[in-house]
Amino acid sequence: MNIQIFGTPKCQDTRKAQRYFKERGIRFQYIDVTVKGLSKGELASVKVSVGIDNLINKEGKQYARRNLAYLTHNVEEELLDDPLLLKTPIVRNGNKATVGYQPEVWKEWK
Repeated sequence: MNIQIFGTPKCQDTRKAQRYFKERGIRFQYIDVTVKGLSKGELASVKVSVGIDNLINKEGKQYARRNLAYLTHNVEEELLDDPLLLKTPIVRNGNKATVGYQPEVWKEWK
């Protein structure tokens, strides 16, 4: 498995995802999206697995602050420009991906 966890240090679900993989002895790479967001290729890969609408954190402060609900915009560009709009954690394993804390899906990954 080649696990990548994209998240923020303050996100409780991101910390739970890291703990889930640590407790099972599964190596993973953690990427802090506040430092380094997703690349276009990573976003495209995740979008295929989960859908673009599932990547947007519509309950987050950043979404409300930017008033994105009222603007016409390119969602992918917004997510690449402002990674704090992402719902975290985003967990990737090759071409598979999840958004949020989903241990029931991760346990099926081989």
